[in-house]
Amino acid sequence: MTLTRRRLSELLAGHGLAPSRALGQNFVVDPNTVRRIARLAKVGAGDHVVEIGAGAGSLTLALADTGAAVTAVEIDRHLLPVLEEVVGRREVRIVHGDGLELDWTAVLAGSDRWVLVANLPYNVATPLVLDLLDAVPTIERMLVMVQREAGERLAAGVGDAAYGIPSVKVAYWAIARVLGRIGPGVFLPRPRVESALVEIVRRPSPATTADPARLFTLVRVAFGQRRKMLRRSLTGEVAAEAFVVAGIRPEARAEELTVLDWGRLADASPGPKPGPSSGSGIGPAR
Repeated sequence: MTLTRRRLSELLAGHGLAPSRALGQNFVVDPNTVRRIARLAKVGAGDHVVEIGAGAGSLTLALADTGAAVTAVEIDRHLLPVLEEVVGRREVRIVHGDGLELDWTAVLAGSDRWVLVANLPYNVATPLVLDLLDAVPTIERMLVMVQREAGERLAAGVGDAAYGIPSVKVAYWAIARVLGRIGPGVFLPRPRVESALVEIVRRPSPATTADPARLFTLVRVAFGQRRKMLRRSLTGEVAAEAFVVAGIRPEARAEELTVLDWGRLADASPGPKPGPSSGSGIGPAR
């Protein structure tokens, strides 16, 4: 069972609801699309899936039908009765909360291996993905539907026009790729942009052993002046000899460096030691 455009419209009307622009609600109303996402997620019986932004349950149904145990997170309390009605007696646990503020240790306590599958609201997709990579290692894989430009940034590599700070952050933790594009016609309401399906698979360990606080300090500074050569954008951060040690051309620009390059540069220019209360320093790097 999946939700069609007509069925979803009837459900929302029956509860006196309409999609919230403030919450970035664009519900998937094409059964083929949600079945495709569930298939690409490669989940089934024995798997634990968390869905953020479950909405009215279109994708939730498709995920539950795979046999996986689904935890559906939804921030809009008004949608909870709709979601409960849609999932019925399926093995779905519904959690009311904001994905950016949840206690993920508590929410995901039922297993030490999770897959995130979600149609993420465009306005929070990038920070949410990066925060989960930073702080929730039990999420080993992600398959997220996001705005096409955001998806391209998450999966971009050196040489791609979309390559930037989020690309380096994702590459530090994981391997990402765009699996396909989705047109606006499958949503209610219809957005003005295309979406992309992005698969993100967490690495067994970060791509580099360099201090992440130092690495992402350099990344933020350099991409903040991305048109400048590194010897100029990183003035005061990286000495001339450090470029030589790292094997990095000082004439290069930020978008020319892979995450491994950034790791070598961070190792060659460790910078000041962090204070006792400075934390990890990885930061959002968004």
